[in-house]
Formats: sequence, C-alpha cells, structure tokens
Amino acid sequence: MNKTASFGVKILLAAAALAAVFFGAVMLGAAPVSVSDLFGAVTGGATKNNLLLREIRIPRELAALFVGSALAVSGAIMQGMTRNPLADPGLLGLTGGANAALAAAYAFFPSLSTIGIMAACFIGSAGGAGIVFGIAAVQRGGFSPFRLVLAGAAVSAFFLAVGQGIGIFFRVAKDISMYTAGGVNGTTWHQLQLIVPVIVIGILISLLLSKQLTLLSLSEEVAVGLGQHTLRIKVLLFILLTVLAGAAVALVGNLAFVGLMIPHITRAVVGTDYRFILPMSALIGGMFMVLADTLGRTLNAPYEISTAALVSVIGLPFFLIIVKKGGRAFS
Repeated sequence: MNKTASFGVKILLAAAALAAVFFGAVMLGAAPVSVSDLFGAVTGGATKNNLLLREIRIPRELAALFVGSALAVSGAIMQGMTRNPLADPGLLGLTGGANAALAAAYAFFPSLSTIGIMAACFIGSAGGAGIVFGIAAVQRGGFSPFRLVLAGAAVSAFFLAVGQGIGIFFRVAKDISMYTAGGVNGTTWHQLQLIVPVIVIGILISLLLSKQLTLLSLSEEVAVGLGQHTLRIKVLLFILLTVLAGAAVALVGNLAFVGLMIPHITRAVVGTDYRFILPMSALIGGMFMVLADTLGRTLNAPYEISTAALVSVIGLPFFLIIVKKGGRAFS
C-alpha cells in the first residue's frame, strides 16, 4: 500500500472515530437521553429532551469540535512555519492577545455583536503574535524555540493581566469570564453560524498551502531553492493562524496546549508531511476537544469541571516531555 492510500485509510478511520466520539458526547450527560430523543431533536421535536439536545448539547459539542480543529491546525502551522516544536497559539501570545482584546471590546463597546467580538479577537491575536515574534527576532541569532516560548510566556502573562485589569476596572469581569473560562458551555447556534464558516474556510485554505508549509518546515533555503516565495507564504500562513486562533477564542476563550499536543500526536500517525498533518490534525483536534468537554461534563455530574483545566492537566506534562526530548514527543 503506497503512502497516499495508507493516509486515505487513516483519515477515514479518524473521521469514523470522530463521528463515534461526537455521537457518544451528545448522548452522555447529567440528564439521560435516548437515540429516539436525538432523532426527535434533529427532526424538530419539542419534548424536554429534544430541546436539551438541540439547544444545549449539540451546539456545545459542535463548538468543541470546531475549536479543537482550529487550534490544532493553527498549532501545526505555527510549528511548521517556525520549525519550533513548542509552538502553540496559547503559549505564544495569540490567545492571550485575543483575550485582552475581548476584554477591551466588552469594556468600551458593551453592545458589540458576535462579529465585532470575533474581529476584536482577530486583532488581539495578531497583536499578541506580532509582539512575541518581534521580541524573539530582535536578538542576534533570530528565532529559537526557547526564546519564542519565553517571549510567549511573558506576553501571555502581560495580556492576561491587562484583560483582568480591564474587567475589574470597568466592572465587566463576569461577562469576560463567560469566555475566558475556556469552555463551550452556553454556545448558541447564532455563534456557530458566524464563527464555524470562518474556521472551515481557514482550514481549507491552510490545506491548499500545506505543500508550501512542508517545504518551509524543512528549511528556508530549501523552500527558496524550490522556487517558493517564502515571505508571501509566511504572511498568508500568519494570517491563517491568526484567524483560526482568534475564531477559537471568540467561541470559547483562552485555551492552551491543544495546538501544542495535537500536531505531535498527529506526526506519530502520519509522519512529517504537512499535506497529511493538517487534515489529520483537524480531525484529531476536534476529537480531543469533544472528549475533553464530555469528561468535564460527566466526571462530577451534574457539576462541571472546566475544560481548560482538564486540557492543562494533560498539556503541561506533555509540554515537559517535549522539552525533555528536545522537541520530539514520540521518539
């Protein structure tokens, strides 16, 4: 079986696994439901369980799926573009910047629409990433993985403080915490209708640039030698990862480690070619977030454990393993 056929089998298996996990997530929860309830929810039934599924669980799990895909793909793009195994939107200032911009939007434009919030998150994530990359680039020797991580940690902490300060000063901390808790609880169909198309288009465009990203991940010289316009590709990729991270924050708030872990897990499955890594990351990232949200809802039902806390409990040891192994988690 050649490489492409083997990948086709793997992607079909991953898609089937994602469908199974999503179905299980919708069915599990504090309130028991049946398959007939799910059928009724899809066909417009109006029983209590139909409404529970249609208005709460299904949009919630769809949000988890698309946020996981967006963060995983943006993390893979960052790691390939910077050749930095520690790159992650949550660790390099993107989600921190989006978070601070979200707080500012709530404080200065309290009636802002979902589109306005999303635009603020895009601007904030671009600003956060720009500052981190700028700090890392001013030193002699250019980017290094650890310099980027240190700059990202400092900038993320700064933006976190800015967001909290704005929330306290303008008395909008409660509204902001609805987003910054890093969960998908309360997601509405209206939010999904606005944000999901942005994520889907961003992922599709990233797939079109996956070949160029593979060349860029090898080295700048190789990409230039093979006729790639590296500056233009980097700008496009930077816009893509900013859009994906900003859309994810607009939906669930600050969430670290998903963009770090999933690309490493994916490489263990499909290798180092980004034509395979990006689509598989989208599926595995979505599956991971749906599982994390389901665990958060069911481990201590009817109370919920923060999805961000669960992801961090898994993500921090993973991060330390990558650091210890010099950037390779599964070798």
